[in-house]
Amino acid sequence: MAETRSTSKKNRLVNVILDEESIGRATPDVEQERSIAIFDILEENDFTPLNHEGGPYTLKLSNLDGRFVMEIAEENGNEVMTHILSMTPFRTIIKDYFMICESYYEAIRSAAPGRIEAIDMARRGIHNEGSEKLQDRLSGKVDVDFDTARRLFTLLCALQQK
Repeated sequence: MAETRSTSKKNRLVNVILDEESIGRATPDVEQERSIAIFDILEENDFTPLNHEGGPYTLKLSNLDGRFVMEIAEENGNEVMTHILSMTPFRTIIKDYFMICESYYEAIRSAAPGRIEAIDMARRGIHNEGSEKLQDRLSGKVDVDFDTARRLFTLLCALQQK
């Protein structure tokens, strides 16, 4: 699965590719969530591998023994770097995020607006925590702004679903 955007800005992703062989296909609903996450990343992002003057970039994500491999290349295919991202620091945050999302979807069916708002605030807080963790884990390798980290965290969560 791949989606591409063209742009004149250099420090950004213009293509995200999921390695279907290692990540695998999912249910149609999960595939839709993955596509939306990729669309959102490509729509607006700030992505700069450190010590590199190229760009724009392509990001290929694959799974290797429970870790995400981030292969970064220039748009023309020239390799920039590969970063292996351990998912261990994210497991609890992702689990909590899925639980709060489930509560949120249940609440929007029957709960009072105040309850829905409280759950949504908690959901956004956990999402922010995961985004900050991702920024921290990429620090010294890839510079991303907070909004890009949020979009990448959304994609990492979607890739955890089957």
